[in-house]
Amino acid sequence: MGTWGTGPFDNDAAADLAGALDDAGPERRVAMVRDVLVRTIEARGWLADAAVAALVAAQCPGGEPVDTVYGPEQPMPAFPEDLRKPADEALARTATDPCGPAPNWVEAEYAEQWQAVLARLRAVLVPPPTTSASDAARPARRAR
Repeated sequence: MGTWGTGPFDNDAAADLAGALDDAGPERRVAMVRDVLVRTIEARGWLADAAVAALVAAQCPGGEPVDTVYGPEQPMPAFPEDLRKPADEALARTATDPCGPAPNWVEAEYAEQWQAVLARLRAVLVPPPTTSASDAARPARRAR
């Protein structure tokens, strides 16, 4: 597999996936994204998952648009909320896969940049829980 950058679409598999998404009808794109996420969660070594997770994250509050010449050219449909969790799981799998890109970067700075991209995507997909003012003012309960 060729990898030329640290972005989600900066590898051959992701660029191929973008082409397949463009070739598919709009009604088929959600199912394709879901299929890639499920395959990634269930097996190791499928590297296009960061790409589809980036597509899902782009539609989340705080998400960044996927703006790369290697990404899909056709507009993506609105992804259902239930894709956020599998997208996060797929990214977690990719970040720690011993056969994936994590241990294979020649330059440490690129590995760090790639991990930062994954962390940004994961932060958007699963934002930290918010604490309301009333929760913060409430005293903590003691365990018995």
